[in-house]
Amino acid sequence: MAAHTIASIGGKEAEDVPIRRALLSVSDKTGLVALGEALHAKGVELLSTGGTAKALRAAGIPVVDVADYTGFPEMLGGRVKTLHPKVHGGIMYVRGNAEHEASVKEAGIKGIDLVVLNLYAFEATVAKGADFGTCVENVDIGGPSMLRSSAKNHRYVTIATAPDQYAELIASLAATGGTPYALRKKFAAAAFAHSA
Repeated sequence: MAAHTIASIGGKEAEDVPIRRALLSVSDKTGLVALGEALHAKGVELLSTGGTAKALRAAGIPVVDVADYTGFPEMLGGRVKTLHPKVHGGIMYVRGNAEHEASVKEAGIKGIDLVVLNLYAFEATVAKGADFGTCVENVDIGGPSMLRSSAKNHRYVTIATAPDQYAELIASLAATGGTPYALRKKFAAAAFAHSA
């Protein structure tokens, strides 16, 4: 994307972005509880889906189901969970852009400052010799959409795609209550590499 295109969108530059709301949706639960505890200890509202929400609740960590946040239930056997304007609008809007701010306010969309996700294990499913139907069901749609939305808007949103990023994220959260631009940019680059 050309620099002039980015500049034309407007919005304020953000060095340190506080994390107030996070969406967690992971297939690999490694380190999830420790991250959830760290976020909760800082007063971050946690939104989540399915098994991730179940794992967080089992550890005593409060979480809001994405379906409760959006007002729209998961459907089609779990194929549609996060593909909703309240999710993507909360991730994608440019903070400080008057038009974007007015749009999200009018729609009742809350900002999502952190997205933690990893994709369905499609390659592992295929490698195990799963049948075609099982392989098809392991094609992730919502995850890559959130991953790319978050990475695209990394000026304001942090995207974490792997458990080995959690320690650095937790340390930043403990130090400042948020993330610096350099960390968001590094994590966004990893996310884009992951989804390419």
